[in-house]
Amino acid sequence: MSTAPRRVRILVAKPGLDGHDRGAKVIARALRDAGMEVVYTGLHQTPEMIAAAAVQEDVDAVGLSVLSGAHLTLFPAVLEQLRARGAPDIVVFGGGIIPQEDVPRLKALGVAEVFLPGTSTQAAIDWIRANVRARTEAA
Repeated sequence: MSTAPRRVRILVAKPGLDGHDRGAKVIARALRDAGMEVVYTGLHQTPEMIAAAAVQEDVDAVGLSVLSGAHLTLFPAVLEQLRARGAPDIVVFGGGIIPQEDVPRLKALGVAEVFLPGTSTQAAIDWIRANVRARTEAA
């Protein structure tokens, strides 16, 4: 049985009560245009919903977008839910309105990368290409 690589598959999610998703839609489209498979979950997702979708969709990474200031609660909750579902290998990265001083804490908790306001979509694409690997599937 041979295996063939597949495109990187990313779940873009908006955890919590944040009701603004323009940035998440922009990054989802940029990732898609860069050749990645993208699943967008929509607004008001719980950490449980995000982790369940990540496992169900067999993604390689989860990108979280938070503008509400709840990143120190929501990002670790998503990581915990992924571990609880046997998927600790799914890379979690995030962006939004996140203070620079919170980035080291998020990374220490297991968030692979944090994109701050003003980060270009190309910078995010380049980081994903360098740090997220697609799993292989049977051909």
